[in-house]
Order: sequence, then structure tokens, then C-alpha cells
Amino acid sequence: MSAALKKSASNGHGKLSSFEEKQEKINEVRRLLGPLPDKLSIFCSDASISRYLRARNWNIKKATKMLKETLKWRSEYKPEEIHWEEVAHEAETGKIYRLNYVDKYGRTVLVMRPGCQNTKSTKGQIRYLVYCMENAILNLSPEQEQMVWLIDFHGFNMSNISVKVTKETARVLQEHYPERLGVGILYNPPKIFESFWMVVKPFLEPRTSRKVKFVYPDDPNSKKIMEELFDMDKLEVAFGGNNQTSFNFSDYAEMMREDDKRIPTFWTRENSLVNPQPTLADSLPFDRADTESDSDDSREYNSFSQGVDSEECTDSSLVANHSSSGA
Repeated sequence: MSAALKKSASNGHGKLSSFEEKQEKINEVRRLLGPLPDKLSIFCSDASISRYLRARNWNIKKATKMLKETLKWRSEYKPEEIHWEEVAHEAETGKIYRLNYVDKYGRTVLVMRPGCQNTKSTKGQIRYLVYCMENAILNLSPEQEQMVWLIDFHGFNMSNISVKVTKETARVLQEHYPERLGVGILYNPPKIFESFWMVVKPFLEPRTSRKVKFVYPDDPNSKKIMEELFDMDKLEVAFGGNNQTSFNFSDYAEMMREDDKRIPTFWTRENSLVNPQPTLADSLPFDRADTESDSDDSREYNSFSQGVDSEECTDSSLVANHSSSGA
């Protein structure tokens, strides 16, 4: 390892001077990991190792430790082996689902509707969340490694929130899916949610919380945010778009079954998880985690006007759980 790399690795801070230095850090992490089983070896692409390094400010020791914990989790939890039929009951109300189109930057979009929670099992809810994350990654554009979370607060009830599930959600996403979140849109949250946000925020990395944007339907600045991210003709009317369609469980189930058929091929070296290093990262909106100071947390709330007539959930009394965790 070069003297410059040793110095950088020792503190993990500061911008790396070159692509070569970043690549040398990636190679060093791979060396420290040692031989791996086939699927885990495929998982540890340069892009994947880079995400763990970014999550730990390019500190080799910390990134390696974090990645080893994920590899242990993946070998035991086997997230790539979760299939639709196992988790379909969790999806019946559309509490989490993937849109059938990407945003303007090629990122998959997960809609989360905490007011549509329909189960009480923490284990079941986390398993469905992991399935949704794996499916979103399966459908990423080749040059992209991040996704968008569009969180709809229609029907949200603070009295029904599960802090336990929220903390577990934050843990799984931050420890095992680092740098996967490009931007999280909190769409029309009630004013009381700001109090809950202050409770949840300490469980999130500062680089994650900065990616969260509060958006309200009647505010011009919020409209600009949505127009910058989405093709408004594809975006549902519930989020200010022009598309009149909404979540349909039968159609979504068919889409997921088709996606499940692609999973075995996805985990082969021929197809490879080794996507090219994304070149869009520095130009994507709202994604400045590698360059901003962690002390800048002053832009969390907006006092925009509220009011949207979103489509009713199947059961508006269902418990809300997955509302504000990030990665």
C-alpha cells in the first residue's frame, strides 16, 4: 500500500486525490475479505465495495468490517432467495411497491405508504422490505446504483407507529444497503410527523438524513423538485403527476413473479452484479453526501401549504411502520 494510501486509510477523511487511489482502496478491501463463496464474491463488485467505503468515509478498516457483517447477514438471511409468494400477503394494501418506471436519472422508485400497514409481525415486515430492496436493485439501470423512495403519508396515523419496526428498518437499510438511497421524498406529511422525525433522525446517518426532502402538493418549490425527478406524465396523480392509474395488487403480483424468474440469472458471473462505476453520482440532484459536511442539517423542514386527495388505502386503520428509515 502506498504511503499516501496508508495516510488516507488511517483517518478515513478527506477527498481522495484520484481514481487510482480509490481503486487501490477497493482492492485492499477485497484482499482483506479473502476468498468468498460464489454469490458473495459476485456481490463484492467494485461498485459494491465502493459503496461501503463511501459509507465509512473511505476508511478501509471500517468499511471492511461493515462489509464483512453484511456478508455474514446475507449468507444467513439469504435475501436473494426470498420470492414473491412468501411475502405477497404483506403487499396486498400496496404499503410498499416498485413503480414500473424509473426517474429521470435511471433510478428505480419505491413507493412507501405507511398508512396502509396491514400486518403486525416485525419479522414479516422486514422480510418484505428486504424483498422490495432486492427487487429494486434487480431493476436498476446498468449505470445506476441508487433508488428513490416516494413516501405517501395519506392515512398516516402517528398513534399507530411502531418505533421497534422503524429502528429495525433503519438498522437493516443502513448496515446492509449503504449508499442505495439517492433521495427520499416525504410527500405531504402531517405537521405532527416533524416530532416523529426528530425521534427517528438520531438513528440515521447524517448523510442519509440530508437526502430526505419534505414535499407538499400546493407548494411551487415542491413542484419543481418533483418535476426535476420525474416524468410528470408517468407520475401518479396522487403525487402531483398526470397518470390516472394506481396500485393494483393483481397486476403487481404478476410483475413480481416475472421479476423472480430473473433472479437466478442476476446472480451469475455472466450477467454479473459488477455494474460499471456510476458516472452520474456527482450530478444527481440532492446527492451530495461525499462533499457536504455532516454538520449541515439545517434544511429538514418546510412550512409549505398542505392538502392532497390521495386514493384511500384498503384499510386506513392499519399500523404505520416504514415511514422514515434511510440508507
